[in-house]
Amino acid sequence: QVQLAESGGGLVQAGDSLRLSCVASGCAFSAFAMGWFRQAPGEEREFVAAIRWIGGSTHYLDSVKGRFTISKDNAKNTLSLQMNSLKPEDTAVYYCAAWGGYSTSYPLAGMDSWGEGTLVTVSS
Repeated sequence: QVQLAESGGGLVQAGDSLRLSCVASGCAFSAFAMGWFRQAPGEEREFVAAIRWIGGSTHYLDSVKGRFTISKDNAKNTLSLQMNSLKPEDTAVYYCAAWGGYSTSYPLAGMDSWGEGTLVTVSS
């Protein structure tokens, strides 16, 4: 069983930056990919970014391209999301997710594990 623990959320102003982290733990952790999703109040959860654990190819939601950067540290089983030029519409609970193996739904669905989320609030 893989456990995912996010950190780094908080309250910032528009234009500021935040860095989210997600640490994966559990028996012999291995993943096909990891990613970030977010859920704003009253909205459905949406894909934000994902990265393949081997190779490092990435995918991004169009509205965050050029502002957010997803990265990983395989040795530390850690996933990060650097968020720059934050906007009020980025306000959401951000969740870390992991795909244990390849999924035809990747990166939009098919994940096996979720973290509990970390709240990001961007004030205008």
